[in-house]
Amino acid sequence: MDNISVIGSGTMGNGIAHVFAQNNYNVSLIDINEKALEKGLSIISKNLDRLIAKDKINIVDKERTLANIHTFSNIEDGVKNADLVIEAATENLSLKERIFENMDNFSPENAILASNTSSISITQLASKTKRPSKVIGMHFMNPVPIMKLVEVINGFQTDKQTTEKIVSLSKKIGKIPAMANDYPGFIANRILMPMINEAIYTLYEGVGKVEEIDIVMKLGMAHPMGPLQLADFIGLDVCQAILQVLYRGFGNSKYAPCPLLVNMVEAGQLGVKSGEGFYQYEKGRKELVVSNSFS
Repeated sequence: MDNISVIGSGTMGNGIAHVFAQNNYNVSLIDINEKALEKGLSIISKNLDRLIAKDKINIVDKERTLANIHTFSNIEDGVKNADLVIEAATENLSLKERIFENMDNFSPENAILASNTSSISITQLASKTKRPSKVIGMHFMNPVPIMKLVEVINGFQTDKQTTEKIVSLSKKIGKIPAMANDYPGFIANRILMPMINEAIYTLYEGVGKVEEIDIVMKLGMAHPMGPLQLADFIGLDVCQAILQVLYRGFGNSKYAPCPLLVNMVEAGQLGVKSGEGFYQYEKGRKELVVSNSFS
């Protein structure tokens, strides 16, 4: 599996492309938005510069990595030689279904089709293809070049050979695969999102303020980041979308998004990406400025 196609050049897509290219795979990075492709390449270049500054790679490694990435503005050209196609688009079911139909139509017959989805059913995406046995989930963690985990999700019809290839490939790019079966939220978000939602309820009900809630989890539970700050980094809209998947999938009210989360998303307070969430951020940067008005 030498040729990897990545659909979507946003935060996750450019991170996935970066990791494969740095490990000397031939990468096709695909996005219908030319400016998004340019931005994705710029982010990869800056992240490589950070590695150079830390003496983890040298300038030759950077140049080789960037030379391994080729950009395309249409799926047909970008996947025609792929051994593996990874979809890394927005967490929107109808969008992902359309992409999977195109991935199936234009990629080689033996190519494996994967999704970086954090919550959407792999089985449902596979149903849009003529090769459900070759469809699998590869849920990378953000930031992709740093985080070691890849959650490998088997759809209902994913065959053993496909799973073995993806597990092996994940290890070859320096990741640690964790196997999961295709149920709402898989492992990571089935556990993480209810915790974040409960932290938001704790704020909503006046049990504690933003800093207190986060510091309890950091100092008391040894979490590297508090749940409210983590929600800001993930994106409050993404948190809401995943909780809705869990709520619909299980029909259990414990997964229903907290009303405060719903209101914040409606108001456009999405966390780091908008500059304001449970904390405020410097424009275009992840550095905290102050807690929001909830404090």
